[in-house]
Amino acid sequence: MARYMEALTIERGGFRIKVPESWWEFDVRPESRDDSIRRMVNERVAGSPELSKYRDVYTEFLRKAAADAWKSGALYCGCMAESFGGDTPITGSVTVSLVGGRSASGEPLSTDPTVMASQLAVKEAKKEGDSWRKVTTVDIPGVGPAARTYGIEDIVVPDDALKRTIRAVLMQTFIPVPGQEGKVALVAGSSQVLDLAESFFDIFDAITSTFRFADRR
Repeated sequence: MARYMEALTIERGGFRIKVPESWWEFDVRPESRDDSIRRMVNERVAGSPELSKYRDVYTEFLRKAAADAWKSGALYCGCMAESFGGDTPITGSVTVSLVGGRSASGEPLSTDPTVMASQLAVKEAKKEGDSWRKVTTVDIPGVGPAARTYGIEDIVVPDDALKRTIRAVLMQTFIPVPGQEGKVALVAGSSQVLDLAESFFDIFDAITSTFRFADRR
C-alpha cells in the first residue's frame, strides 16, 4: 500500500475524486463490463507475470464489484486488487453514487450533516468479533461538513433469495449536493480484508477527502 500517494484524478459529470494510481477503474454497464474487466486483467498480468496465479481471483472480484456498483447506481467505481507477498491479494473498492430520499409525505429528506448523523444508527459490538458501526461528521476540505458511518458490517448479498450476508470493512460518507434539495453524493469504501480495517479506514478517508464538486476547486 506504499504506492497510495501516487494519485490519479478521476473526473465525472459533477464531481472529481483522486484514487491511487495503481487502482482499477472500468465500465460498470452490464453489456460491456465483462469485456472491459477481461482486457484490464490481461494487461495487468502481461505487465506483471507474477500475478498470473491470481487471474481468476482478480476477475471474480472485479466482476462482483462492477455488478454491485451498477445496482447501487454508482457513477464511479474504482478497485484495488494487489499482491503484497501474501497467499491472497488485498482487495478493496470505492464507489461514488448520487442518492436522495423523501419522507412519507413526499418532502425531501434533510441533507444537513448534523441531522443526517442523528438519524444514522450506531451499532455496538456485544462481544469480540461482532459487527459494529460508528457515526460521525467530517469536514471535506473545499466542500464542507458531511455525515459518515464506518465499521465492520454485515452486508446483504444483492439478489440472494436466502438473504445471506458478507462481512466487510465499510465507510460511507454522505456529502450534500449544492443546489439539489434532498440529494447527497455517497462515497462508499469497502473491503473484505477485515484484518486491515484500520488501514482501509485511513485509505477511504484520504480518498474521500479529495472529493470535489466540478464547480469547486
